[in-house]
Amino acid sequence: MKRIAAILLAIACMISLLACGGGDVSEVGIKEFTSEIYTHKEIESAIDEILHYFKKNFDGCTLREITYAGDEKTLAHAEWAERHDADDVIVLISTFDVDGSGGDGSLNPNSTYTRWMWILVRDGKGRWKHVDHGY
Repeated sequence: MKRIAAILLAIACMISLLACGGGDVSEVGIKEFTSEIYTHKEIESAIDEILHYFKKNFDGCTLREITYAGDEKTLAHAEWAERHDADDVIVLISTFDVDGSGGDGSLNPNSTYTRWMWILVRDGKGRWKHVDHGY
C-alpha cells in the first residue's frame, strides 16, 4: 500500500512539473563576449543563473539572446555589490519575446524586449545571485 501511494505521489509530482509554465530558453543564442574583469567561465556561470531564473519566472516569454553587457557597463553598476553586501557584480543584457499573455501581466503582450539588463552579485568566487532586472 505504501509503495502504491509513493508511486502515485511521484506521478502527481511529475505531472505538476510538466504543467508548470515558465519561460522558454530552448533556443537562446549566447552572443560572443570579452572581459578583462571576468573569465569566460565566470560569465557563463552568470548566464546559466539567468537562464534558470528566466525559465522559472518568465511565463509566456521566449529568451532569444543573452550576453555579457561589458566591463564598462558592469563597472557602472558596482554599487549593486555594496547594496547586497557582495564582492562582485556582473551585468548581462538580453532580448526576449512576450506572447499574448503579457508574461505575468507586467510586460507588453506580443512584444519584444531588447537590451533588458540582468544584475547579479556574488561573494568571493561563489555562485552568482540574481538581484534585479529591467531597463
